[in-house]
Amino acid sequence: MKVGIVSDVHCNHAGLLHALELLGDADELVCLGDSIYEYRFSNEVVRLLRDRGVHTIVGNHEEGFLGPHGARARQPDWIDRSLLQWLADRPKRLELDIGGKKLLLVHSTPWEPQGAYVYPHDSQLARFGEADVDFVLYGHTHHQLVRRVGKVLVINPGSAGEARDQGNGRQLSCAVLDTVSEEVVVTDYPEPPIVTPGHDG
Repeated sequence: MKVGIVSDVHCNHAGLLHALELLGDADELVCLGDSIYEYRFSNEVVRLLRDRGVHTIVGNHEEGFLGPHGARARQPDWIDRSLLQWLADRPKRLELDIGGKKLLLVHSTPWEPQGAYVYPHDSQLARFGEADVDFVLYGHTHHQLVRRVGKVLVINPGSAGEARDQGNGRQLSCAVLDTVSEEVVVTDYPEPPIVTPGHDG
């Protein structure tokens, strides 16, 4: 079974579209949070995740937007209420059984309180090995990582929306996990040009 993985889309519809094209034949798709950006919503991004049946969790940006401080940001008439409700109904963490393997999806860390930025050389990465699963998939840092920690294969696909990783030349990225072979392929791609609505070319 092939699992296509994206994270930290940050309202970048073109970036997500490109990632989904690259992940074309994946059996399952997951999004590891931060599909929206601070107090901005994207009907296009959330609709794409919903309509493609992507297993989606919320990150810190959704928590801010959907919490008390996001009250004003949620008011505009252009926000599709059904999409807003769909996003609000997503969990903070999700366990999936795919092809007989257990996957844990979290935005930042498997432990509470969540929120730490665990970069590839962080000593806290060792704690991911405490999870009683085969794979832990996480985002938040925008830095890609594939590493075995104890019996757990830890995967961060990088960001499909806002490139921050100097390690891949500040490109966007997504990943595919083969749950049988446990092979992970991370694909980098350049940030798509921003298209201004209402203008041709």
